[in-house]
Amino acid sequence: MKRNRQIATVVVLTLITVGIVVLAARRNGFFDSKVYYGAIQYWFRGDGGMVYDWLRPGTPYGFTYPPFAGLVMLPMAYLPFWPVVVLACLGTVLTTALLVWWLAGPMIRGRGWTVWYAYAIAVLVALAFEPVRETFTFGQVNTLLLAVVAFDMLFGVAKDSRWAGVGIGLATAIKLTPGVFILYLLVTRRWRAAATSIGAAAAATLLAAAIFPNESREFWFSALRDTNRVGQLHFLSNQSERGFLARLPLDAVEAQVWLVCVVVTLGFWAWRVARSPQDVIGGLALTGVLGCLLSPVTWIHHCVWLIPALIRCFEHGGRQRTLAIAAYLLMTSRLTWLWENRPRPPLEILGGNTYVWFSLALLIWTPLGTRRSSDVHETDKITT
Repeated sequence: MKRNRQIATVVVLTLITVGIVVLAARRNGFFDSKVYYGAIQYWFRGDGGMVYDWLRPGTPYGFTYPPFAGLVMLPMAYLPFWPVVVLACLGTVLTTALLVWWLAGPMIRGRGWTVWYAYAIAVLVALAFEPVRETFTFGQVNTLLLAVVAFDMLFGVAKDSRWAGVGIGLATAIKLTPGVFILYLLVTRRWRAAATSIGAAAAATLLAAAIFPNESREFWFSALRDTNRVGQLHFLSNQSERGFLARLPLDAVEAQVWLVCVVVTLGFWAWRVARSPQDVIGGLALTGVLGCLLSPVTWIHHCVWLIPALIRCFEHGGRQRTLAIAAYLLMTSRLTWLWENRPRPPLEILGGNTYVWFSLALLIWTPLGTRRSSDVHETDKITT
């Protein structure tokens, strides 16, 4: 009887999650996949024009990733669009499931819960999280990059593997923001892993430069500095510290204030992770939060990097669990979007920056040093 109730619960939650994702897909329409697909088609099968000059018709959006990312996306040039979307969706589901198992698995296995049931609910909860469903329905690569970095941190860095840092380096060569994890390796004095990650990023970047010299020159010396290519900084979906400041009347001093915020945030993060260098899972959590705060542009779908911190807080219990639950519910509710094109100061400062405030709270209160990183390497089988 209990098993039947569990199965029924999972079925109902699955239907609800699918419904939420379908509604989001109708709104977002795999927009980013269309941008990637159009750019890659133009790059490899067009008339030889510069990919960074291509814009999706009727929009200001084009290819914004380094040339190495284009090399990784090369199969898009030879596949129809919808198989690309299907593969991206499957990749998001798979990587989300892996992340939940790696990060929440020890808690699920250690609490006496029915493992398959607790794990199924955890995965569905993760898929319903707004940044994950936005990743899903925009056709983004966020959970894939997070999974690559998490795998490197948990099974490379935590075990002091000779290959530690490779995943971080390759992720950085695909999209620059994972480079913040190189800072983590440096602050925690993991010199070999830091050198490996820098070497992997450099090797991938130089490979792309050798194959695509013109595109590499254009990206590193021109396109990289043009933040307008990815959208306006003040747009509500930009939930970084820079986006928060861009929505305030600080035009004359915004850049200077942002630099001060970057220094303070970076210093506080470095102080916290340096005190618990053995807690690699906690370091993954805090560094993911740091990346969201420091990046000039952190769209809501980029905030999948908050997932390790939310899981760590939930696992810890007490006030941290309350923080994790409140952050999840308010971010998933789309409350932030009530302030899109509807200035309502001063509530706008609170409600329109929900992700920023919770990111700062997670940076401050995510527990460190509360669980050994080796715990993630337990190999318990899923049981009933």
